[in-house]
Formats: sequence, structure tokens, C-alpha cells
Amino acid sequence: MAKNTICVWYDKDAEAAARFYAATFPDSAVGAVIRAPGDYPDGKQGDVLVVEFTVAGVACIGLNGGPTFKHTEAFSFQIATDDQEETDRYWNAIVGNGGQESECGWCKDKWGVSWQITPRVLSEALAAGGGQAKRAFDAMMTMRKIDIAAIEAARRG
Repeated sequence: MAKNTICVWYDKDAEAAARFYAATFPDSAVGAVIRAPGDYPDGKQGDVLVVEFTVAGVACIGLNGGPTFKHTEAFSFQIATDDQEETDRYWNAIVGNGGQESECGWCKDKWGVSWQITPRVLSEALAAGGGQAKRAFDAMMTMRKIDIAAIEAARRG
């Protein structure tokens, strides 16, 4: 286990979520699946309790903690993409697997975890500052999934 690990709380589907992430994103994998050694408030002995996994190289654990806590946009995974095909692939995988679209490159998976599918060209435009950043930002504000061609056109003015 890594020294610093992100813990993501799930109701009961941590293993399914981890397997979806591993199948969707490169440099992702499912590690140990740890089962409860005894009964607990939201489960019983033998239920999957913790799943160790990585998402795009980031160490995580999924904790099947029950329905008490819900995901919010206060936590999200941000995936940098290199082109429209990669942006579309990740966006469509998340939304097409029971997730939902949001705005400005954000979407949620079917477990309620938020994702930012962010083309590098958008990040570069915003970091450039000035008029090109403002134009790219204004274009982004009208989008759900990011349209790279529209961001590039806005950046050029």
C-alpha cells in the first residue's frame, strides 16, 4: 500500500467501480480485495469491505461503508486528455455506463464520483492568461463535454 492513498467511500460497489476504472483508464488496476472479517453496521462477514486500486497511476482504496455519506463535486478525479478522441472515449465510458453529464468537462460515474475530463489544450489556454484565456474560458462555460476544436478557435480569437 502506498504511503498516501485516496480513500473513496462507496455504498456497496467499490469492487465494481474499481474494475470499471481499471478497464477504462490506462495505468489503472485492481489490487487486493479485502473482505470483512466480521459483521458490521452495513454488511456482514465475507462482504467486500476494501478494494485497493489505482486510477491513472494514483493509489486509491474503495471502502464499502454503506449509504451514510454521499459523493459531491468537492472531490473529483481530473483526467488530462491529449485529443478529442481520448476526451470522447473517457467521457462516453463514464456517461455511457450509467453516469451523467455535468458542465465544463465534468461528469459523474454511476456511483456518484465526479470526474473532470480536461483536454490539455484547455489547461494550456487558461494558463496562458490574457485574452486567449478569457475566450477559452467563455467557450468552456457553454460546454458539457469539452470540444477541443472550439477551445482552440476561441483561443485564437
